[in-house]
Amino acid sequence: MKHLFTPGLLAIGLATAPPLAAQDAIRFAVTDIDGMEALQREMGPFKDAFEAASGLKVEFFPVSGRTVAVEAMAAEQVDFVLTGPAEYVVFNARLDARPVVTWVRPDYYSTVVVLDESPVEASVDLKGQMISFGEIGSTSQHLGPVDLLAKAGLTYAVDYQPVFLNRNVAVEALIKGEIAGIGLNRTHIDSITEKFPDQKFRVLVKGDQLPDDILLASAKVPPEVVETVRKTFTDHGEEILAALISTEENAKYAGGKFDPTVTNADYDVVRKMFENIGITEFTEFVGE
Repeated sequence: MKHLFTPGLLAIGLATAPPLAAQDAIRFAVTDIDGMEALQREMGPFKDAFEAASGLKVEFFPVSGRTVAVEAMAAEQVDFVLTGPAEYVVFNARLDARPVVTWVRPDYYSTVVVLDESPVEASVDLKGQMISFGEIGSTSQHLGPVDLLAKAGLTYAVDYQPVFLNRNVAVEALIKGEIAGIGLNRTHIDSITEKFPDQKFRVLVKGDQLPDDILLASAKVPPEVVETVRKTFTDHGEEILAALISTEENAKYAGGKFDPTVTNADYDVVRKMFENIGITEFTEFVGE
């Protein structure tokens, strides 16, 4: 069952939630897992391993997306949030949320893909064309591919028309010639290749490794608690990762690691990506 926010619930949370120092638990949310049932299923093994390694109790806080998560942190109802690079930039700008540790994803990069038979040979050939991107505001499916086109001299929504289609619908539109290219990440190339086995796709341009998913902490969390969490990932990363990837949904982290050396400056590249689409203030999620 989803937990929805209302002003009344926020007020109750503020009135009843004790400060972290008085708790024996940390409250933990994941922005791209919707509801408690999915959160327990996908992150339960991680929770067990982290608790055993840290001595801290983890209380899952289900959210229905990034906006609810940032509102919950603003209301001091959640302490730690696992989220994506673009979302981190907003959490940091709005709430001064602090980076704790990155969850490194191997081969996490953006691409722009065309049909193998397409006459498009370089990014500049997409000028005047329609290009589909994934979820609006996504680092790897929207901001990253736009950045690749910007580096080729193409201005967003000026030199080409961006559209946002479901991935399979976008591929069908590509096959019909209704769009000229699709912005995807590496994992999604595998997905469309499997879904459309009779089609051949070509990576027109491939980006560098993107900044990783990140576990961030509310500015209200005591520094010693943040340090305990960071040290747990540092000292027990292998067993925590093994538990994490034991669920199918977290296979994207297989072969990765946890990096506690992350700094806020590591995400300046994402801030530049926001600027490519005309955003210079980072306090709102793209498309919301």
